[in-house]
Amino acid sequence: MEHFQEDEFEYKDFDWKITRRLLQYTKPYKWRLIFSIFLLITTALLELAGPLLTKHAIDVDIANKDLQGLTLTAAAFFALLIFGLVTHFYQIYNTRLIGQKAVYDLRLQVFSHLQKLSVSYYDRHPVGRLMTRVTSDVSALDEMFSSGVVAVFGDFFTILGIVGIMLALNWKLALATFIVLPLVFYTSFIFRQKSRDSFRNIRLRVAKINSFMNENIAGMMVTQLFNLQKRNNDKFSILNEEYTQAQLKTIFYFAVFFPVIELLSSISVALIIGYGGKMILGGMLTLGGLVAFIQYSERFFRPIRDLSEKYNIFQGAMASAERVFSLLDSKPGIAAPVKAETPGRLSGKIEFRNVSFSYSPGQPVLKDVTFTVEPGETVAVIGRTGAGKTTLINLLCRFYDPVEGAILADGRDIREFDPVEWRKQIGLVQQDLFLFSGSIEDNICLDKDRADCKAAKDFAGSVRADDFIAKMPEGYQTKVGERGVTLSTGQRQLLSFARALSVNPRILILDEATSSIDTETEGMIQKALRILFQGRTSIVIAHRLSTIREADRIIVLHRGEIRETGNHRELMEKKGIYYKLYKLQSGAFNNSVE
Repeated sequence: MEHFQEDEFEYKDFDWKITRRLLQYTKPYKWRLIFSIFLLITTALLELAGPLLTKHAIDVDIANKDLQGLTLTAAAFFALLIFGLVTHFYQIYNTRLIGQKAVYDLRLQVFSHLQKLSVSYYDRHPVGRLMTRVTSDVSALDEMFSSGVVAVFGDFFTILGIVGIMLALNWKLALATFIVLPLVFYTSFIFRQKSRDSFRNIRLRVAKINSFMNENIAGMMVTQLFNLQKRNNDKFSILNEEYTQAQLKTIFYFAVFFPVIELLSSISVALIIGYGGKMILGGMLTLGGLVAFIQYSERFFRPIRDLSEKYNIFQGAMASAERVFSLLDSKPGIAAPVKAETPGRLSGKIEFRNVSFSYSPGQPVLKDVTFTVEPGETVAVIGRTGAGKTTLINLLCRFYDPVEGAILADGRDIREFDPVEWRKQIGLVQQDLFLFSGSIEDNICLDKDRADCKAAKDFAGSVRADDFIAKMPEGYQTKVGERGVTLSTGQRQLLSFARALSVNPRILILDEATSSIDTETEGMIQKALRILFQGRTSIVIAHRLSTIREADRIIVLHRGEIRETGNHRELMEKKGIYYKLYKLQSGAFNNSVE
């Protein structure tokens, strides 16, 4: 976990390639960006003009006792303030708008790309890490877009403008003012290092708290069952204390940095007053020039403080961008071929031809599996846990591709099909149905283009799901809650039947589909399935062998290999693996009844 979080929150130096790629997201809004830069330059110029007006008022209007001229200068100064306020408002608003739009596009692209990646990608990457990509990493880029790129440009322009004007007014006094700059730069450098490490530590602690909270909320039932509240409170207290200390350290660095910069700014002002006053006495500087220098000095240190903070923003954004682009550059393991074929309406013949597969090198799950399912045939696959039953289904649905061999549909390799079009041929009834937040109807009719909701309700009726749906407060419009927490496991399985059948699949797959349904309901479903299996190629995976006695053919998997094939009667006569499993389950059942 530590290694994972270190990877998550590292900082990275400026990388032009990454920056150039990031700027591509501002391309659709280039005219807004140009307008923001124009407003920024205008605001900076207005701010730079203020001290010059002050100098003119003192050296010309006041010195000559010109009340009318002083009034005009004051009016001009006031107009500059109002105009600067307006331009500054629109510059900030426009810049933030560009940042939000760019991040909106990026976040949408990341989410869209995540849906295209293969299931194997999610096997290798924890969900928490992918969530971080869409949330924390994209938020870091939001900060860079909104307050980084344009603002940094403005800070540099302001600093250069102030330096140029000060040198033009009096280069000797300007050089005296700049004596403190080495100390300013050194202080900023130390602050950047310390605050970078501090911010990194804060995000690391936040990640730990989020991870701990996620784990404990998800496992609240276990926490309460085993009375782990005190233990978890103690652990959270430690994490909370670490986070608080990290925050306090950051507060300390800011509390030191800003007063030090203010002190150096005050020293600079003192140098201007001392050396500038001497120059006034010597007739080499006017009083207005001295006041203008003091005002420029105050304006000079402000962007330096800003640049120190924005440096950390840029470093965090570079690392976040690198991780986001690494995700976007990941290619789907299961992709449509260049010239993808459309399956059309298949007859339903499925053939596994010498299929081997492993999730990890050197650990085969399936070994040279070969069998054929004829159109309309119902084939059951059984075996001990880990025999490779679910892997067969994953390969057939093209969540993975075989390491060796091929899977054929009507004589064509399914890898020649577009995966999206191929999966439209399949109805999958899972043991643990995943429900989305929304109504029962929404979860049955996931694809409005393919599923007629009226027909879906008919299917729900055929598997007796409408019995419990009718008792719900709002029937089919009842909200199921996150992951269907308001429904029992058996009710979710009934919805799984309705969802799979709503698309009128050519190939129907049942993966432990009746494991959480009571015996009475199972009997009803079995009657309905006999009708639904007709005209469809059906593959049934089951642990409870009593549910597959009427299958046309039963395939027995053992350690990734097919050991036996035949119907119930034939396999019982062989007295092999199937016979032993069946007798074992029958005996366990009879003993439990007694």
